[in-house]
Formats: sequence, structure tokens, C-alpha cells
Amino acid sequence: MARGLSASLLSQRGQLFGWVPVGLGTGIGLYFALRVEPGAPAYAALALVTLAGFWAARREGPVLSCLGWAAMLVAGGLCLAGLRAHAVAEPVLGFRYYGAIEGRIVKIDRSASDAVRLTLDRVVLERMSRARTPTRVRVSLHGEQGFIAPVPGMVVILTGHLSPPSGPVEPGGFDFRRMSWFSGLGAVGYTRTPVLMLSGAEPDPALWIYRVRMALSAAMQDRMAGEAGAFAAAVTTGDRSAMPARTLEALRASNLAHLLAISGLHMGLLTGFLFALTRYGLALVPWVALRFNTKKAGAVLALLAGAGYLALSGGNVATERAFIMVGVMLVAVLFDRRALTLRAVAVAAVIVLIRRPEELTGPGFQMSFAATTALVAVFGGLRGVRIGPRWLQPVISVVLSSLIAGLATAPFAAAHFNQVSHYGLVANVLSVPVMGAVVMPAAVLAAVLAPLGLAGIGLWVMELGLRWILAVAKTVSGWEGAISHVVAPGDGVLPLLAIGALWVILWRGRLRWGGLAPLCLAAALWSQAERPALLVADTGGLVGVMTPEGRALSKPKGDGFSAEIWLENDGAPMAQDAAHDLGAIRRGDLADVGPLRVLHVTGKRALAAVEGCGGADILVTNVDETGERPCVMLDLLALRAAGAVAGHVEGAGLRLVTSRGTTGHRLWTPEVAEVTLPRVLAPGPAARVAGRAQ
Repeated sequence: MARGLSASLLSQRGQLFGWVPVGLGTGIGLYFALRVEPGAPAYAALALVTLAGFWAARREGPVLSCLGWAAMLVAGGLCLAGLRAHAVAEPVLGFRYYGAIEGRIVKIDRSASDAVRLTLDRVVLERMSRARTPTRVRVSLHGEQGFIAPVPGMVVILTGHLSPPSGPVEPGGFDFRRMSWFSGLGAVGYTRTPVLMLSGAEPDPALWIYRVRMALSAAMQDRMAGEAGAFAAAVTTGDRSAMPARTLEALRASNLAHLLAISGLHMGLLTGFLFALTRYGLALVPWVALRFNTKKAGAVLALLAGAGYLALSGGNVATERAFIMVGVMLVAVLFDRRALTLRAVAVAAVIVLIRRPEELTGPGFQMSFAATTALVAVFGGLRGVRIGPRWLQPVISVVLSSLIAGLATAPFAAAHFNQVSHYGLVANVLSVPVMGAVVMPAAVLAAVLAPLGLAGIGLWVMELGLRWILAVAKTVSGWEGAISHVVAPGDGVLPLLAIGALWVILWRGRLRWGGLAPLCLAAALWSQAERPALLVADTGGLVGVMTPEGRALSKPKGDGFSAEIWLENDGAPMAQDAAHDLGAIRRGDLADVGPLRVLHVTGKRALAAVEGCGGADILVTNVDETGERPCVMLDLLALRAAGAVAGHVEGAGLRLVTSRGTTGHRLWTPEVAEVTLPRVLAPGPAARVAGRAQ
């Protein structure tokens, strides 16, 4: 067995570098899966494991060497993620705040409710010390505004509400609190009073670039009316604040939303177009072609253009990731190496993971590297193989690349967004060539002609292409059965999918088909995924009960974000009032959840009118209850400590799970009183759940 394992590893020589980001990613994933923040002893032990792995990696024998590399990479990934988490630590607001807010505008965008949203730094809060004040806050603007036009760099004052970033709306769900921690965002809130200018924009170089971006976005929207102008601003400057909600929905339903975000496709099209234009344009001049390497000249110009595009688009994470991937390939051209290889993709992944380990858990990283890896692997395997007649090759390439990228990203898109677009291939075949052959070249043409005052020529051509893409999105999204919704998968599904697919792609030999086993297991686990029978919002203001017709909600409005996410994760999105009309649970009425009864009341008067627990096993309320009641009491005090609560029917009882129990005690979780819930709650009398200090 040892000899066979050694021979198998030796057969992989030259192919093992692709496993480096897999090892790093495994360590990073383990860090985020921990329930307790590692301390100094844990990091000391990981350092020893890393050193031991380094020693083993230098020994003779492929088995020991590979084991050493694996241990070193996994331990290194854990340490890397922990270092990043501590490095970005900033104060987080620990309570609900209402009062004066002062800060400098560093970002302007729009919320999901289409309200203008300002991100402020250099924050000053009334009667709060600098040490406790968040470095950055985000405020949505409601009510009558219009006194000033917000400009990046402007210092503003306002009166508003702030609160700490919220945790998951259900146990195991998306953790906005963790994302905010790595974004340096210490509080979020809103204002209904006018925002006033305290001082004008400051000459900060970083904000100067942002002001140029916003000015360019406004100029493009002035030259192109309506949705086309908003689309043009999004793909050139990253400003999506003007995109109407219905257009965004049509792009998502037709699987064309990736055209809106400045990511690998846009960066690749821009740099590829400039690379080809420079290389073949210079080749037309014999004197230049005979004396200079036009291929490398094209790579240098494309690299500089990509860097400029990165700066112009705001340098967000997706664009940064795309630039790294394109940059690695262009540098490979400069050093006379093949650009499109799995090794180049692995190098880009390693750089991204070292810079921002938290990206591993996001849909952007997963989908972009899934698509790129699959495309490089499949087209690498088809090198030298011609499918169909030569004149049809461009069409076949577009169809094949859209099919491969769509299949590779579909599981990750379904897991994160709970929907599958059935006609995405058709929409992409009709739109991606237009983006590559019309929109991006026209944008370059407009930039070249702008100093001559002729940018309108390029913008006119660009508008034609964008209107075609929008028409395709609206048409395809309107087809019957354009999308279907899926249930959110369990925690182990995506890791199994990733490791299975990577094993099939990276391993050489017959053993590669062993990767189908984890893929099949992931599919089986996903198909058997069960949703909680009971969900309770961390505010105590909303309760959801699963029924054969879908999840019934206790009220028709309020806590809308929690309601929307619950219904999406169920794979059955509907309007909140429609979910309330299912009638399985209503405020003030008893509801059956498995073998137990649940009562939801809101407000102090309604709670005071309930005698005991009103016949319920679980009483949920959005106020603090100071008295003792003979049931499990999920009041506001308990829910602030426990977070959202889920209940799963188990035997003759209900297994209760809290968000705090799934996230654990991490850097981004607040230090609050801890709540102990019964693991499995059976029918009958139960003691009141009380918070106890840590």
C-alpha cells in the first residue's frame, strides 16, 4: 500500500501546485467554522505544526513530503485567517444609539429598499469617547432630503439611529456581523432628518479618485437615458445606485447579473481587447514588428489598462480579484509561459486568499474561481480538438464556454441565492458576445476619443449593445418557468461539492473519478435538507411555522428582512402578507409546532394579559419579561443573547438551536449574557429561560 501510494503521488509531479490554494482554503475554512476564537496557545501549537510540516516537506519520500506540505498549508491557512481577523479589528457599537452623528462621506450607494446610503469615516458620536466610537458607520437616508448633494470627502452632520451590525436571521444563516467586521463597519442605521454639510470635500487622493468615478457615472447617465445609462455607469465605474430594482431582478432571473458587476468577464474583455489590438496593430508596422516583441508590448499595455480600470471602478473586492487573475496571466506572457493554465489560476487564488482570507466564504470567490477553473480545465483538455466546421468555431466556443461556466457556478449560485435560472445559457449566448464585441470595445473607443470631444461616438455604440442585453434579460426572465427556487443546503454540502470537483479536475489518472463520491454525497445531502419547523427572529417580533403549504408568518408586515430570508431559504419565496394568510400562526393565538404549542404576543399590554403561558410550551414576545412563567420564555432579553432561534422536530419533542450556539464566541460576536435552552423540549411544564452573565 505504501509503495502504491508513493507511485500514485509520483505520477502527480508537476500537477501538485494546484493543491496549494486547496490546502490554504481548508485551513481558512476551519478557522471560520470554529465555535471559539483561538487563543495564544492554539496559535503556538499551529506554529509548531507549520514548522513540523516544513521539516517533513523537505524529507525524502513523496508520502512524507506531501503530508508535510498539507499540514503546513492547512495550519498556515488557519493562522492567516486569524491574523487577518485581528488586524482588521475596530470598535463596534455595543448598544442602540440615537443622537448627533458627524463623519466624512467615503461611499455613496443604495440600500435594498432603494434609499440613498452614506458610509462615513472619522465618526464623532455625541457623548462617546473616541476609543468606543466605530471607525466607520453606514446610514440610510429617509424622509425629505435634498438640502445638499452628497459628495465623497464632504463632512456632514445629522441626527440618526445607529445599532450594532445584526447577526444571522436564523441559525447557520448569512452572518452580516462577520462581514461588517472584516469591512471595518462598526454600526448601521438610518436618519429621517436632513443631512447637513459641515465642511466641503477634502483633497484626499483616494477620495479624489472616487469623486472622479461618481462624476464619470453622472456624465454617462446624462449621455444615455434610463436603464442603459445606469448599466453603463455600473460596468465602467462600479456605481450601481441608479439601477432600477425591476431591472436587477430581470438580470438575476436570466442569469445575466454577472454582466453588471465589474469582475473577471469585464476585466478579461477589456485587457484581452487591448492586448489583441496592441499586438496585432503593431504587427502591421514592419519596422516595429521586426525589432520589438509586440506580444509582450500588448501584455504591458493590457496590464496598465487593467490597473487603471481597477482604480476607476473603486477597487472593490470582486474587481481586485479579477485584476489579480488577469495580472497573473499577463505576467506569464511576459515571462514566456503559457497564460491559461491551472497553475496560473492557483497562483491567483493563493494571492487572493493571502490578501483577504474572508473571501473564501463569499459567493464571489467561489463562483469566479469555479468558472475559471472549469473553463481552463475543459478547454485545456480539448486543446487540439476541433468541434464542428471552422467557420462555426466562434459560435461553438461561446456556447461551450457559457455552458461550462453556467454548470460550474450553478450549485454555488443556488446555495447562496436559492434560485436556478433555467434559460441562463440562452441569455448568455445572446448577450456575452455583445458585451465582448460591442460594449467593451465601444467603452475603450469612447475613452480614446474623449480628449477630442468625440466620446459620444463610442457611447452611442455602447448604448446599442447595452439595450440589446437589457432586452434579452427582460425577454428571457419573462418566459414561463424561467427560474426555480431551491432549499438552502446544509453546512457540509458546499465543501463536499468543492473537494469533489477539485479532485476530478486536479488529480491525474483513474483515481480522479473518486471525486464523484463526494459530489454524489453532497447531492444526496442537499436533496434531504430539511428546514426548521419553527423560526423566531432575534427581535421577538416575528415567528414562522412550517406548514405543508409553506412557512406561515405571525404578522403581515414588520421584520421584513427576516421574513424575506426565511422564505427564500425555504425555497418558496412569497410576499410576507401571503405567508401570514396561511394562518398557521397569528399573534395572540396558539399554534401547533410538532408536539408543542407556541404563542406569540407583542407589546407589554398583550403580554400582561396572558395568564401564565396561555397554554403554550413556548412563549415568544418582543419585550422584557421580569416574572416567572411555566414555559420556555423567549423574551427580548433572552433573544438578544441567543440570537435567532430555530426549532426542529425530533421524536416527541422540539430541538432548539440558537444563532449564538452556531456562531460561538468569536471576535465579531458581542459579549452579552448567555442563554441556556433545553436541547430537546418535550411537551409539559418547563422553567423560564433566563440569561446568565458570562
